Amino acid sequence: MERGPVVGAGAGGRARIRALLGGLVRVLLWVASALLYFGSEQAARLLGSPCLRRLYHAWLAAVVIFGPLLQFHVNPRTIFASHGNFFNIKFVNSAWGWTCTFLGGFVLLVVFLATRRVAVTARHLSRLVVGAAVWRGAGRAFLLIEDLTGSCFEPLPQGLLLHELPDRRSCLAAGHQWRGYTVSSHTFLLTFCCLLMAEEAAVFAKYLAHGLPAGAPLRLVFLLNVLLLGLWNFLLLCTVIYFHQYTPSTSITERNKGTSDLAPTLLITGLAGPVKGG
Repeated sequence: MERGPVVGAGAGGRARIRALLGGLVRVLLWVASALLYFGSEQAARLLGSPCLRRLYHAWLAAVVIFGPLLQFHVNPRTIFASHGNFFNIKFVNSAWGWTCTFLGGFVLLVVFLATRRVAVTARHLSRLVVGAAVWRGAGRAFLLIEDLTGSCFEPLPQGLLLHELPDRRSCLAAGHQWRGYTVSSHTFLLTFCCLLMAEEAAVFAKYLAHGLPAGAPLRLVFLLNVLLLGLWNFLLLCTVIYFHQYTPSTSITERNKGTSDLAPTLLITGLAGPVKGG
């Protein structure tokens, strides 16, 4: 007879705790949703600004051209100076895969929600296929440049002995050293990914301006792309500072090649289609 009120009080206390936790969860979800909408709106407005896009190209050029000069003003023992650091292994070495995954999801959602047409969606996704071909072709071109401009040497106590081996692969297989004009594939890839992501993400401002469907999932995917774009910029800066020592002419060549390779990718498949419906 005496336990009834105690049990009732305990059940009432648990109910109040559950109600309090439920209210707290709803508040947190509301705050997260508000931040998501506000962040995506501001990021879309920023990336969609024509003036900022021109400044962004200048920023990439400055990073690639003048970034190596910062190697004299940074700590060479920092974690980012190691080839085996987490970001270099998990992100830089797989930069194209990360870019295709995040950017492909964004393009898929934006185009399909705007047009509801599978063929149009596939056409816009084909930009990534063209980009993959550009990246693969550029990688082969860089190896060819190194083979054509290099020579094979064997280190000896008296100096270096020149060998007539035709390419880098056969030279290294023989245990010798290959010295030639090397183009940084990582610098090119990160620059290319930055340019491609910036161009694709810029259409989201027009997408929102047209009042097209923009729920939380799409906004979240967009912000993930923005974060990845920021990471690529940071890792590009780390790459040119810590890992490569090349002349300004080399830097200009790489930056210009990244820009020129992006142009046919966009021209072949079209850029402004998602907002205009096709």
